[in-house]
Amino acid sequence: MKKTDLSNATFIVPIRLESNDRLRNVITSLCYILHNFKTNVIVHEVDSESVFEETALPQITEFLDGDTTGLNHVFEKSDSSAFHRQRVLNDMLMSSETKVVVNYDCDILLPRTSYKHAYDIINNEHADVIYPYGDGNWQKQIFADDEMVSNFLSNDFDFNILLKKSKTYMSKYGFCQFFNRDIYIEGGMENENFVAYAPEDVERYHRFTTLGYRVGRIPDWVYHLEHERTHNSWLNNPHMKDNNDEWERIKEMNVYELREYITNQEYYKNRMV
Repeated sequence: MKKTDLSNATFIVPIRLESNDRLRNVITSLCYILHNFKTNVIVHEVDSESVFEETALPQITEFLDGDTTGLNHVFEKSDSSAFHRQRVLNDMLMSSETKVVVNYDCDILLPRTSYKHAYDIINNEHADVIYPYGDGNWQKQIFADDEMVSNFLSNDFDFNILLKKSKTYMSKYGFCQFFNRDIYIEGGMENENFVAYAPEDVERYHRFTTLGYRVGRIPDWVYHLEHERTHNSWLNNPHMKDNNDEWERIKEMNVYELREYITNQEYYKNRMV
């Protein structure tokens, strides 16, 4: 099968593989993307040792018959228990060189048509940001196991296999966004005052809409491969109070205050040098 051309896009995927289901999910999502699309993927892993290189990459390489063209794995050694996803995402954003940049959680899949549709909208400058899934009951939570994923991968990515253990749930802000790279940077990138998960997804949407950028949606499904919630998740994140305080500050700002706030952040100024 000929791959769909998304060569002017870079998927930026921050990972810390803290559980076996996270490991299975990143293997599944990258096999899906790299098999179906001619594109660029940066996987930035932060951990005490590289689980991705030792375990995930060999399985991905085998599935793709050795052709991992477009995949770049960056390993950053860290013994910190906190996963500063926003800083990692900004590192990858600044290193990307394509017009389209995709902020991509390692646990999600989309219909093949949604990737192409979102890519074309951004690449042709019809929008600045695209959320490639609907606002509302557009999330399929997938409760997969190894056998189910193996069947999915070996049967031309038939989503009916995953839907055998699923439920419909709300979708709104997270998962994945397609950005015009220049706008992503101009609009403040990722807010590094948030650490780990929540409520950075809400803040990102609020910020780009408040600043007047063209934010659109594709009304289709997002398939969320469920996983264990570790200490970095919104349920257990020790930084949640600080994260929530940051969100409370930002949502009270008008467009001028928000723009000034962004441009005065040290992480932003340092990256603009």
